[in-house]
Amino acid sequence: MDSVKVSSIIEKMNLLNLTPDISTDDILVTHPDINRPALQLADFYDYFDRERVQIIGYVENAYLNSLDRETRIQRYKRLFESKIPCLVFCRGIQPEEEVIEIANECGVPLLKSEASTSSFMAEIIRWLKVQLAPTISIHGVLVDVYGEGVLIMGESGIGKSEAALELIKRGHRLVTDDVVQISKVSDETLVGTAPDITRHFIELRGIGIINVKTLFGVESVKETQTIDMVIKLEDWNKDKEYDRFGLTEEYTEILGNKIVCHSIPIRPGRNLAIIVESAAVNYRQKKMGYNAAQELYNRVQNNLNKRMEEEK
Repeated sequence: MDSVKVSSIIEKMNLLNLTPDISTDDILVTHPDINRPALQLADFYDYFDRERVQIIGYVENAYLNSLDRETRIQRYKRLFESKIPCLVFCRGIQPEEEVIEIANECGVPLLKSEASTSSFMAEIIRWLKVQLAPTISIHGVLVDVYGEGVLIMGESGIGKSEAALELIKRGHRLVTDDVVQISKVSDETLVGTAPDITRHFIELRGIGIINVKTLFGVESVKETQTIDMVIKLEDWNKDKEYDRFGLTEEYTEILGNKIVCHSIPIRPGRNLAIIVESAAVNYRQKKMGYNAAQELYNRVQNNLNKRMEEEK
């Protein structure tokens, strides 16, 4: 998403609109960060981030109240004339009526929050980063397996949806089938979700479309999920060398973020659901500091060293 309407911010953050005559559907926010206009209230506008949501907290309000009335109104007016998207007063601060009138004249929405300044800042930044994150759509299936977001990829018809259905029957949760919308919310985090049209549906060749939520209940689906690992399904190739130890991690890149990736060869009789479960649990163990492949390697090395010492 390239922008967020101020009306959406009002609804999400439960804000009181002090300027209802201004159409907040027409005003867009394009930057996920916010700004507390400290130097601007002192009439310094060099390098001013005017495209951000502006916030007045206790400190800014105390400074403004320390000014004489004429100077205070002039500082507000210049702030509004810089074409900021909106101005939010935190801690239930109520601006003067003259300030509201100037805001109406300049077309700048004045909003009011009862939350503390720091709490409001943290929540709106978190929400805006998700809403304004770079987003792509890819072909695949996203499933929550033991709390780990597993993105299953592969050619059409290779068995992604069937694997996801088996995982759902084993108690895991579907996020999306066929199309995965991926948003980069930070340099470490990718979040996947389903398009509104296909949410909760799975396509099974030979059967058709099924509604997972209806068949298996609300506990079988999930709206969003961070993507922790990628599993690529591919046809078995006897001439290809597949990783059998897992001492070194392989990665794939999505939106500039590196994600752990496993290539799984498909042959008749392989239970993909169990393989995916095992990969998710193994990944979780590695995050907790345990690496089974490394332990096996250490055992082999210790055994070799012991034999060499005995031969001496």
